[in-house]
Amino acid sequence: MGRVNALAPNGPHDPSRPSGEDPVAAFLALRTPEGAELLAGLRSYDPAQELATATRLRRSHPAHLVSAALGQARLRQRAVAKFGAEDACRMFFTPNGVEQATRTSVAARRAQRFAAAGGVRSVADLCCGIGGDAIALARAGIRVLAVDRDPLTAEVARANAAALGLEELIEVRCADVTDIDTSPYDAVFVDPARRGGRGRIFDPEAYSPPLSWAVGTALGAPRAALKIAPGIPHEAIPERAEAEWISDGGDVKEAVLWFGEGFAAGSYRATVLPDGASLWSAGPPPAPPVGPVGRYLYEPDGAVIRAGLVADVVARCRGRLIDETIAYVTGDEPYTSPYTSGYEITDHMPFNMKKLKVLLREREVGVLTVKKRGSAVEPEELRRRMKLRGPNSATVFLTRVAGAPTILIGHPMTGPA
Repeated sequence: MGRVNALAPNGPHDPSRPSGEDPVAAFLALRTPEGAELLAGLRSYDPAQELATATRLRRSHPAHLVSAALGQARLRQRAVAKFGAEDACRMFFTPNGVEQATRTSVAARRAQRFAAAGGVRSVADLCCGIGGDAIALARAGIRVLAVDRDPLTAEVARANAAALGLEELIEVRCADVTDIDTSPYDAVFVDPARRGGRGRIFDPEAYSPPLSWAVGTALGAPRAALKIAPGIPHEAIPERAEAEWISDGGDVKEAVLWFGEGFAAGSYRATVLPDGASLWSAGPPPAPPVGPVGRYLYEPDGAVIRAGLVADVVARCRGRLIDETIAYVTGDEPYTSPYTSGYEITDHMPFNMKKLKVLLREREVGVLTVKKRGSAVEPEELRRRMKLRGPNSATVFLTRVAGAPTILIGHPMTGPA
């Protein structure tokens, strides 16, 4: 196997960096007193005024330093969505580092699971990137060795540990992860690079490091977590792993394979943030019942669907699927949970665009939310053809019921059940 963790976040062909410039030296210039002063003055930087800002700053600062500071200011603004304003304005980033970093809420969830496992006082964070997970682990009181092969990325991770006052808990090492002896550490976390020069990588063995190496390393540690793409097929999950899918704000963010003491090998888990609720199953659940559409429709969270735990939702709400191939659950009683979005259904009809248009016009629907599962119709095309007008709103589901193309109309449930 060749050298791993080699997909450098800001390699020599990064278009954001001037040709011939040493990226580490350019970054370190931002950590000088002059660079820190420039960044502090750009906290409320307006990208629309970049030319005027750059012109003004270059009167008193070197052009290369101004360019680096403006680039960092842009990255900090992008990072707010993942790290929050308080941390983002103090941290440092690379373009790919912002894109690939774990958001704070998800990293904190993972750190909590490590801390709750018992006996985890140190973690080797392999392929640490700009340090998002290392920061969360350190904030949970865990000592971290953070490793990345790319010199710039390692330097940024080191700067972030210092910026957040965590340098006593985070040691950053620029090295190939295959050279690291993880035996002194209570646990291992591996986050393989899943993007290359041509974009996202779908073959797990093309990850850097490959999934097989990461699994082998995880199995050799007392406890371990391996971050993977949420679209991983269940048959590719190792038997000795607990698989967890995590969503945040309704969007599935990642999957994690957990190994070792304190984790349930062969089980599946769906975790919903920010609530923090988890569904768990020791194995594949039985096939849920299928039946007619009731008064209520429940849309399971994406993590629940990815984890294959829709049957658990069906059992909890005492409902049924509307079709054996569609992840919409229906029931006759109101039900609320962190794992579902609920709707009260007012209309149920065979798929017919003309009839739908007439009904929406009669009800003066001007705002239409369109959801689809098992339908080829695009939501934007449907809205265009409906020619919506009026003060009311509705939710339309384009789906299949017992195999037949169907339209369901309703509105979100409100208030406690």
